[in-house]
Amino acid sequence: MYRKNEINLAMKIVRLDLLREELYEELLKSLGSQAPELLRRIQNS
Repeated sequence: MYRKNEINLAMKIVRLDLLREELYEELLKSLGSQAPELLRRIQNS
């Protein structure tokens, strides 16, 4: 079975993924179609 630490890590990943979605939605509301371009530029810098 899974250990407590592994379960905690999986739960953190899920929470981070949900937070990422929320933040991306906020960025889309602010920048519209320019949001993906800004993310790519920042990720590639």
